[in-house]
Amino acid sequence: MKAIIFVGGSGKRLWPLSRKSSPKQFLTITQDKSLLQLCVDRLVPGFDMEDIYISTNTDFVNEVKKQLPSLPAKNIIAEPMSRDVGPAVGLSIAIFAKLFPDEPIVILWGDHLVKREGRFRLILKVSEDLIKKGEKKIVLIGQTPRFASENLGWIRYGETLLENKNVIFHNLEGFEYRPDKATAEKYFEDGHHAWNLGYFVTTPSYLWQEFERSAPKLAAGLSKIQDSYGTSEYQKVLTSVYPKLEEVSFDNAVVEKMDFKEGAVVSSDLGWSDVGAWEALKEALERNHEDNVTQGKVILEDSTDSLVYNYEEGKFVVGIDLNDFLVVNTPDVLLVTKKSSVPKVKKLVSSLEEGELKDLT
Repeated sequence: MKAIIFVGGSGKRLWPLSRKSSPKQFLTITQDKSLLQLCVDRLVPGFDMEDIYISTNTDFVNEVKKQLPSLPAKNIIAEPMSRDVGPAVGLSIAIFAKLFPDEPIVILWGDHLVKREGRFRLILKVSEDLIKKGEKKIVLIGQTPRFASENLGWIRYGETLLENKNVIFHNLEGFEYRPDKATAEKYFEDGHHAWNLGYFVTTPSYLWQEFERSAPKLAAGLSKIQDSYGTSEYQKVLTSVYPKLEEVSFDNAVVEKMDFKEGAVVSSDLGWSDVGAWEALKEALERNHEDNVTQGKVILEDSTDSLVYNYEEGKFVVGIDLNDFLVVNTPDVLLVTKKSSVPKVKKLVSSLEEGELKDLT
């Protein structure tokens, strides 16, 4: 099986650490490794580096090479510019469909944490077996919900399809993106919904077929790139065609339009967290809700439920009587806010992008 990890996006909700010039996947947030390195580490016991691919922006190719020196250079698929997730996934799938159309692949995202790595690898293996047998065309891997999240997508699943090595597969029934509070609470309680991680095990031929069926205009442009791949014309065609592709999410372009009867769902406790925002990072790293989470030179007194990250080696950050606070100190920006106010960070960063402080974004 091949694995492709998607890496990119500025991650405004993790500002001021994550910026356009340094996406969150490349940053050291925990365990003295970047999220990208952690993602690869959890795969390596079951994958050779030859079978791991990275999809990223041209601007970050050198950083990928620096962080993953054992990754073959040919395994980096570089977009000449950002065109949303639909074209990014489509580019990789178009190439894979040409190179190894019927070999199972897993699609992953490089900005997540997964604590139960052994369980994760087992699910990948048995999902690969299911795809090889042709019992389903695609397997969606979901996290058993820990709370009624309004900020994540949800997968709806039905009756049990089969069980293999203590992994239960269910029939796919549908999707819901960021439901309201009441709906999220209903999903959390009913036992037939999982958080949608965007993790898929399938084959390139199936997913390419879905692009052609559900997003024909996008697939037509990608086909031109696909035809040129492996030739001397590839870079020329890529830089000419890719910037003109429709900007559309992968879910809207393909996933939500698939025949649900062809899909299976695994809902499991993977210890998964999307660290796209500081409050999500705290939830991922804390043992108890009242715990403080810190990094760097930090001293906290009489403080609870706060996250304090200090990226200046020559300075101590000291907090007293902090409750539900977020403090992030970088060499050029100090962010102090209530943890509950983190959603406002993205709005603030967007407001800075066109002004005199745009270099901080």
